[in-house]
Amino acid sequence: MKSLLAFNALLLATTLIFSNDYIPFSQVTRSGIDSLPTRQLVWSDEFNDNSLPDTTNWKYEVGGNGWGNNELQYYTARRAENARVENGKLIIEARKEVYENKNYTSARLLTRGKVEWKHGRIEVLAKLPSGRGTWPAIWMLGSDIQAAGWPRCGEIDIMEHVGFDEGIVHGTVHTETYNHAKKTQKGQQVQVKDVAQAFHLYAIEWTAEKIDFFVDKQKYYTVEKAVLGENVAAWPFEQPFYLILNVAVGGNWGGQKGVDETIWPRHMEVDYVRVYQ
Repeated sequence: MKSLLAFNALLLATTLIFSNDYIPFSQVTRSGIDSLPTRQLVWSDEFNDNSLPDTTNWKYEVGGNGWGNNELQYYTARRAENARVENGKLIIEARKEVYENKNYTSARLLTRGKVEWKHGRIEVLAKLPSGRGTWPAIWMLGSDIQAAGWPRCGEIDIMEHVGFDEGIVHGTVHTETYNHAKKTQKGQQVQVKDVAQAFHLYAIEWTAEKIDFFVDKQKYYTVEKAVLGENVAAWPFEQPFYLILNVAVGGNWGGQKGVDETIWPRHMEVDYVRVYQ
């Protein structure tokens, strides 16, 4: 288990700056933030075997349709070049190569149909890719997406990062009432030191009343049902959600400043995913 390094936080307007400081939820009582309920580990993937991702935990979404964001990559399935477990880490790698009429490949792993959760703590220890055009994400969608559609199903972005703005990590929720298409999404951003050089713990604490967002041991944002509204259009978070891990290339946001064609391949490394309830 990694050791705790010194932590320094500086408040600049609405932006927090984080050092490389994390402690797994199972090992720490954090001071200076809300007291946390007692939880038990209910699911994890520690990525201990050198192999393709474990299909009992993960499935792939495949295709190159732009994914609603004009993304440039083709997401592949069971292709080690794009998703593999090695040296105790999950590697999701975006590559510059012609594949299925697209110029980039990557992978998008999800737990839909395998395991889903309603409430709890979801935490992911990860190191992010650098470079203009990279767009890694750790996020969740409501399990009723096929019936309700997006954004009515709800979306929780535990972590998003775009390479042209390195070191700025975003935590956001999208609902039918509050979403980026309407420019009404609810979220916050933090500046994270060494985001592409060091592992950081990205997490949410999700209850019936609110969702707290964390980087390492520091809570930086809270969204509350009492503020957004209790109807399903405003608060669709009373149902199971599934987890998604992916690295996109370009797109409406990730490609806002263009794509540096000289940097590839680029990858996100995930040390573990753990869920507590």
